[in-house]
Amino acid sequence: MDLALLISSFSMQRDAARHSQQEALYRSLRDLLLDGRIAPGTRLASTRTLAGELGIARNSVVYAYERLAEEGFVVATRNGTMTLWDGRGQDNVRDKSRPHPIRLSDRVDGLGNPQAEPDRMSPFVPGLPSLDEFPVAQWRRCVERAWKRIKPAQLAYGPVEGLPELRRAVAAYIKVSRGVRCETDQIFITDGTQGSLELCARMLANAGEFGWLENPCYNGARTAFRSAGLCLVPIEVDDEGMAPREDQWRIHPPKLIYTTPSHQYPLGSLMSMQRRAALAEKARECGAWIIEDDYDSEFRHRGQPLPAIQGIHAEAPVCYLGTFSKTMFPALRLGFMVIPSIAVGPLSQTLRELVHRGHPADQLAMAEFIDSGLFARHLRTMRSLYTHRRGRLEAALARHLGTALKVRESSGGMHLSAELTVPLQDTEIARIGANQGLMLQPLSRYRVADGQTYNGFVLGYAGLTDRTMEKAVVQLAQLIEAHHPKADHAPI
Repeated sequence: MDLALLISSFSMQRDAARHSQQEALYRSLRDLLLDGRIAPGTRLASTRTLAGELGIARNSVVYAYERLAEEGFVVATRNGTMTLWDGRGQDNVRDKSRPHPIRLSDRVDGLGNPQAEPDRMSPFVPGLPSLDEFPVAQWRRCVERAWKRIKPAQLAYGPVEGLPELRRAVAAYIKVSRGVRCETDQIFITDGTQGSLELCARMLANAGEFGWLENPCYNGARTAFRSAGLCLVPIEVDDEGMAPREDQWRIHPPKLIYTTPSHQYPLGSLMSMQRRAALAEKARECGAWIIEDDYDSEFRHRGQPLPAIQGIHAEAPVCYLGTFSKTMFPALRLGFMVIPSIAVGPLSQTLRELVHRGHPADQLAMAEFIDSGLFARHLRTMRSLYTHRRGRLEAALARHLGTALKVRESSGGMHLSAELTVPLQDTEIARIGANQGLMLQPLSRYRVADGQTYNGFVLGYAGLTDRTMEKAVVQLAQLIEAHHPKADHAPI
C-alpha cells in the first residue's frame, strides 16, 4: 500500500472540506479504491501502523476500515485487511479520452435547452407575477392554520385526485369566474400546468397519433407532446386564435388539440366565441380531445371575458387546465385539471399508478384562501396593477423605441409580444442582451415549425415596477440602437 499517496490524499480531504479525521481517512481510502490507485488485493496497513503514520487516533482508523467493510470495499482475513474492490471500470476512469457516449431516449432527443437557467427575477421574464405585492402575511396565516388542522393520517400520500377541500373550492370558483361546467369529482389537483400537460399527453393519446399545437406555441406543450411520442401538427394563429384549415382536419386528424383561447401564448390573441364553438364541434366529430389551457384568463384588462370552451357543452371533449403559479406564486406548484365526468373513473385508476400526491398543508391553505375571499381580492388588486403596468410599458416602449418595436394588440395577460420592425434578429439581440443581464425571450423560438415567421420579443411586465421598467426599456433601446444605428426610432 502506497502510504505516501494515502497521506497526501488524507491531508487534502481533511484541510479542504474540514472533515473529521476519521471521515477524511474513510473518504481518502474510498476514493483511492474507486479510482484504481489502490490495486485490488492490496493489503492495507494495520490500524496501529496507519494511525502512527497519520498521527491520528487508532479508533479513527478502525472507524474508517469498518465503514469500508460495511460498504463492501474491504474484508478482514487471517492475513490482515485486504481490499475487495475488483477494479472494474478503472480503465474508463483513467482514460478520459474514451468516454462512453451518452444517448437519451428518442422521446426526449432534441428537447434539451443549451441556455443557462435564466434569472427568474430579471426584467421582462414572462409568466412571473408581482411577487413583491403578494399578501405573504395572509398566506402564512392560512398555512399555519392548515398545519394545526392536519391529522397524522394526512401526512401519508394524499388522494391522487387532490384533497377534497381544495377540489371543492376550485370547482365553486371556476363555475362562477370562468363559466366552467363541473362538479367536485371532475377536479384533479396537479403540480401545475406542465404536470397537467404531461399527464394528458401520456393518458389520452398513443405514440404516433397527431397532436395539434398552436404556431407559435407555449414550449411546455410542445415538450409534453414530443416526449409522449406524438406527431406534432402546427396550426397557425390569427387575430381570433387557433385557425385550423379543413384539409388539416382530413389529412392530420388530431387526437389532442392544445390551445390557449383566453390569451394566446405568446401572441396574445383572444379566440372568438364562434371559433370556440366550431373547434369543440369538430373535435367531437373526429374523436379528439381539446386541452384548454386557460392561460392568463384572470387578468383581462378590457371587455368581458369569454366563457371557457369547456363550458360550451357539458360533455365537451375538453380537459380544462388551470394553475396557481401565475395568480399566486410559482414556487407553490399547484394546478388543476377539469375533465369530462365520463373520464373520471378511468383517470383516477390510472393516476394511482402514475403519481403520489402530497403537499397537504398547501392544498388546505389554498382552499381557505379561496373560500375566505382572499384569492378573489388578491386577483382584483393584481388585475388593476397589471393594467397599469402594461400601459406604462407600452408608453415607455413608444417613448424610447418609437417604431422599431411594434406591440401586438392584446386585451389582457401578464406579458405583451412585440415585433421588431428593423432588420435585426431577435435571437441575436437576446444573446447579446443576456450578456448584459437583460433576459429577452425571442418570439421566433416559440414557432413550432416552418411557416409564418415571427421576429420580436415576449416581454413580461407583471413583475416590473415603474423604476425597473424604465431602466429595462432604456437598456433594450440602447441595445437595438447600438446594433442598428439607422433604425427609425427616437434617440435615447
